[in-house]
Amino acid sequence: MAEEIINRLANSKLITFDLEDFYAPGPRTVIDISQWLLEGIVLVESRFRESLKTTDFTAYKDHYVAIRCSTDAIVPQWAWMLVQSQLHGIAKKVVYGSLEQLETEIYREAIALLDVSEFQDISMIVKGCSNKPVPVAAYTMITDKLQNVARSIMYGEACSAVPVFKRKKKVP
Repeated sequence: MAEEIINRLANSKLITFDLEDFYAPGPRTVIDISQWLLEGIVLVESRFRESLKTTDFTAYKDHYVAIRCSTDAIVPQWAWMLVQSQLHGIAKKVVYGSLEQLETEIYREAIALLDVSEFQDISMIVKGCSNKPVPVAAYTMITDKLQNVARSIMYGEACSAVPVFKRKKKVP
């Protein structure tokens, strides 16, 4: 007579946390301001302001936007402020930097708002594979937040999880 096979994983209180669930839908766009610079490297204020006035920023409606300069131009701080002011009320979010920095900031906001109290004293696996772009920084942010409440944190899949954190037992 064969013994019954028990799926211990299915019976465990292990919770899988998928950062992909916090991916904010919407297009991501990079605006390279070198297009508004003289020869791509010199910012002439009057020309720069005129270029901004004639640009149709409504094309970025509901976009997540990263603004940057792809050349070695010296760009004064106020130029970034002018671009931001043109996108205000149009884009969902604007950051200075790369697409990865943009994605990191989007996740930072989502994780900051996350109520993790439901994970008190729970063993957790932060899912590793995703089909959406989850920045590395999001994994460090969620680990930091979950460490305040979770009993343990692992990374990967239940069948091959890598231990990351385990709360020490309190000595009576």
